[in-house]
Amino acid sequence: MLWTLMALLIFILQIAIIIIVEYRHPDKAVTWLVILFIMPLIGFLPYYFVARKYSYRLHKREESSHSESFKTELMDRINQRIPKDRLEKMLRHEKALLQNIPSAPFTACNETIVYADGGQAFEAMLESIAAARHHVHIEFYIIRDDELGSKFERLLIHKAQEGIQVRIIYDGIGSRRLGKAYLNRLRQAGIQTGCFFPPITTFLDKRINYRNHRKIVVVDGKIGFFGGMNIGDEYVGRSARFGYWRDTHFRMKGDAVLWIQYAFLTDWYMVKKQLLTDSVFYPLEDIPGEEFVQMVKSDPDETMLELIFSLIVSAKKRVYMETPYFVPDPGVLLAIKTAVKRGVDVRIIIPGTPDKKLVYNASLSYVQEMLQAGVRFFCYEKGFLHAKVLISDDLACSGSANMDMRSFCGQFELNAVFFDDKVVERLVQDFHTDLRVSKEIMLSEFNKRPKIQKMKEVFARLPSTLF
Repeated sequence: MLWTLMALLIFILQIAIIIIVEYRHPDKAVTWLVILFIMPLIGFLPYYFVARKYSYRLHKREESSHSESFKTELMDRINQRIPKDRLEKMLRHEKALLQNIPSAPFTACNETIVYADGGQAFEAMLESIAAARHHVHIEFYIIRDDELGSKFERLLIHKAQEGIQVRIIYDGIGSRRLGKAYLNRLRQAGIQTGCFFPPITTFLDKRINYRNHRKIVVVDGKIGFFGGMNIGDEYVGRSARFGYWRDTHFRMKGDAVLWIQYAFLTDWYMVKKQLLTDSVFYPLEDIPGEEFVQMVKSDPDETMLELIFSLIVSAKKRVYMETPYFVPDPGVLLAIKTAVKRGVDVRIIIPGTPDKKLVYNASLSYVQEMLQAGVRFFCYEKGFLHAKVLISDDLACSGSANMDMRSFCGQFELNAVFFDDKVVERLVQDFHTDLRVSKEIMLSEFNKRPKIQKMKEVFARLPSTLF
């Protein structure tokens, strides 16, 4: 018995050392250490299979050896297209610290269309795919075999039969319900598919918590779509549970599409080990658009966290947020609170109806301290809010990333920072439209919520800090 206890103690100490070494965030490390010492055997299993960091540095090293030189060449091509006077003006911008964020090139010569409705967004995607002449690249966290998924299936098979190259990436967890029959029909038509981190293998090699959350469509390297919408009927308002689905998606033309393409093709190399750098995938087109856009491709690092933090701390007038999940890290929380103290108008809209009760309760656990700090919180009541938008003064940031720690540090995301007044104003208008169908949370009323609800929030917040 004594030897068994000593062995168990040594085992716990070894795991404790691993936790301390792996986690740079003290709050996460402390939480895991508490769980480990309270429940040494039970607590070890979720840590080992879910929270341990997989060898991301090895992945980056492998990716870099194949694509770093091409990435540099691509960024040089993009930079050469930016008028020097405009670039110098942008770099003198009070938010020029954004220039130091890795994997986030500035692009000019862009045209952007904003979609706040899934029906319009998917209609535009399908129309662009139907007009493809060389290739179609599709990457989604969720692909469903439902009515919308069937529309994509039929069109993609038709394009493949025309001789168009079609490549699809789907996430192993997000699309876990996508049946083999659906994929087999695509493959039989000559469509290439790749599963990003399949569930079984990622469970065994400790990558199950690292998901590809990007939503990308690229047509001929000339048109790119990205944002918050996945391929599923709920995204076009066909959910009996949620009804109307409010989201934000974008269609891009111009140099920004090159970086959307780069995001897809680096993921394609990751899942298929096929490196595609031919110029046909990266055409440079002269279009009349002059919009300035910074594309931000983030992996399981802190790129997205740095972006969000820098936008909040540099705000002087307003910070508007829309997010389905509000689970920020301590630094972002502090940035929001100090923004209010600087006199910044901070407003946050979250869903009034949850899709994931645990995450929703975790989001509510932050509301009281935010209200006490002077932040205005609103609950969207028209349907379900899935938009991910951050407006900081005269800039706007949107894409696939939620305002939570998983998107900040643990997932593969794609966002954009928009500098053009028309695009920013459109997103501001959408925000105010959403405000009109939202109910403001008042501190006096929020404090009256039942004790059982407060307990749910406490317990929901604990696991939100673990990953």
